[in-house]
Amino acid sequence: MFDLIRSALFRIDPERAHELTITALEWGLGPRDRLDDPLLATTIAGIQLPNPVGLAAGFDKDARVPGAMLRLGFGFVEVGTVTPRPQVGNAKPRIFRLVADKAVINRLGFNNGGVAAAVARLGAKRPTGVIGLNIGANKDSVDRVADYVAGTIAVRNVADYITVNISSPNTPGLRGLQDPGELTALIAAVLGEARRVPVFVKVAPDLDHDAIDGIARVALDGKVAGLIVSNTTLARPDVASPEGGGLSGAPLFAPSTEVLRAFARATGKALPLIGAGGVATGAHAYAKLRAGASAVQLYTGLVYGGPGTVGQIKIDLANLLRRDGFAAVADVVGLDA
Repeated sequence: MFDLIRSALFRIDPERAHELTITALEWGLGPRDRLDDPLLATTIAGIQLPNPVGLAAGFDKDARVPGAMLRLGFGFVEVGTVTPRPQVGNAKPRIFRLVADKAVINRLGFNNGGVAAAVARLGAKRPTGVIGLNIGANKDSVDRVADYVAGTIAVRNVADYITVNISSPNTPGLRGLQDPGELTALIAAVLGEARRVPVFVKVAPDLDHDAIDGIARVALDGKVAGLIVSNTTLARPDVASPEGGGLSGAPLFAPSTEVLRAFARATGKALPLIGAGGVATGAHAYAKLRAGASAVQLYTGLVYGGPGTVGQIKIDLANLLRRDGFAAVADVVGLDA
């Protein structure tokens, strides 16, 4: 059935296909996954998860279907990116499928209906499960730190965790906030308003060793809850496309996992990490855990694998853990770092 649906969706514009998918999920047409294997239950930054497989930000920008995605089998769902004010994002077309590469290029530019609308949806009908809110700055903002503070204040009462997204390649100058001096000030400002909600920082994969060391030092000193490694890449590893924007999917798996491993080393495995980038199978999730992640996220893997991807990842991951004699997800974290 999914093959037929995907064939139809792949015949239309990717952004339109995504909107149709969200609408279908709002109508309750999404499948439901069975109960999780107890072996997969874990904890990250004090947050208890039924399994370590999460939905990355970008799929549900406006908190329209977090409940449907939790029912699909995700252990946690990250909503957003949301900005203080609504914005339309960059000019269309802005999403491009690279089917042969099982990849996607996007240059959306934080298109969303604004943080107030997302929070209102969550406040009106909060589904059971772990939900994170990914916050960003408006493109035309004159004070981006103030935007992140405003986002933090807006979401702190409905979020199980907050992700500070400073790594999208589609908002000019945003990645400059990864500079240690800028990041120090930003973390202090956000943590000052987060209250007891854990704060993660989402970083780019396009970082050299000095940048990784600098971010790791600031994150540890600033006492953030953890890092999400990583966002989409501006590089084009083994991909030929004239389109600009961030690349996600299969080609991102290897480079993002190397950056994840580098962050595990740079932090001395003292800071929880969430591994994102190219995850589409249980083996991918297992490799991310061994590289230093305590949990993983995916999005593009769903585009090509369909809703059954989540359940299959969990089955395969549990089998790999048992095969290698591990009694818990935490036992494998960072073994290859």
